[in-house]
Amino acid sequence: MAKTGRGTTARRNPNTVRHSRDVYVQGNAVKRLQEAPHRTDLPDVKERRRLAQEREQRKKSAVPATPVKQALSRQAQRNREKALAMNKGFVMFLTAVSIAVLFTCINFLQVKSQITASMKNVASLESELAQLKEDNDAYYSQVTSNVDISEIKKKAIGELGMKYPSEDQIQTYTTEGNSYVRQYQDVDTHK
Repeated sequence: MAKTGRGTTARRNPNTVRHSRDVYVQGNAVKRLQEAPHRTDLPDVKERRRLAQEREQRKKSAVPATPVKQALSRQAQRNREKALAMNKGFVMFLTAVSIAVLFTCINFLQVKSQITASMKNVASLESELAQLKEDNDAYYSQVTSNVDISEIKKKAIGELGMKYPSEDQIQTYTTEGNSYVRQYQDVDTHK
């Protein structure tokens, strides 16, 4: 049985009185009655009552509205008109502030673009430095691979007359800490 939107009692509802002996089940021996389709646009009974009560409460609590202009004095109306009106000084102030903000924004964008350009320049210089270091390391390894220490030793001893130092020519010294020594004058050869 389709819902009609109306409340049902225990006698009319076949689900609640199914086991009752005195109740006739519609459609058992007689043709079913044609029912109205369920309407979804109408609220149910409880909702309608609640809406009606809200309307009544609004009617009771409603205060008659008085026009605002009648309640305000002439002085208050003049003050409002003055507050809403913009004079020349205010317009000049707003113009000056707008120009200052525009100038600041333009300067900010220029500084930002300069920073971006300098960052690109730094990046290109860093890549150039890395390339030069790589080239320098390659040249250094090429030079050190071509040098033969034994050949240099032979030329120094044989052709140039160099020899190893003797025991009396060696002087030792100690340093405090990890520093290096600078010689500002000749070392004394007398012991």
